[in-house]
Amino acid sequence: MLTVGRITKLFGAEGEVAINLYDTLPDNFNWEEQPFFTRVEELVVPLFCDKFERRGTKGAIVAFADIDNEKRAEMLLDHELMLDIKEEGDDDEFYFDDLIGFEVCIGRTKGKLTDFYDNDFNPLFEIELKGKHHLVPAVEEFIAAIDFEKRFIKFVLPDGLIE
Repeated sequence: MLTVGRITKLFGAEGEVAINLYDTLPDNFNWEEQPFFTRVEELVVPLFCDKFERRGTKGAIVAFADIDNEKRAEMLLDHELMLDIKEEGDDDEFYFDDLIGFEVCIGRTKGKLTDFYDNDFNPLFEIELKGKHHLVPAVEEFIAAIDFEKRFIKFVLPDGLIE
């Protein structure tokens, strides 16, 4: 979630609010299709806009769906508004099955990650080394480095795990 503004005050008697927009609000924000989100008692709640009227570069007057009076709007005062978009730097997320086909290095031995078995209790990598297939627990502690461009993984495994 990307924080893009804060509800600062009430505007009118029909539940409209004034918001302060942060520089993080994307230029291509489409209020008719994309809801804002806010936290209400630790829950992330969507807020759909019925009206979004810019006031200068840093402000807007907003009418949210289902917020139709001052009392309801008052509960949102000082809440931050977020959008469900990735922030820069969030693109490093990957899934273990994305690593299938990567070249592998374990000590001085090279091989290939040939499969991933997704099991809630014991997820496993299948690694081929010198023509033999080995199952290795798929845990981040065993991965020393990953190079996505070169499709290469360096593992550090406990002694005796692969023999």
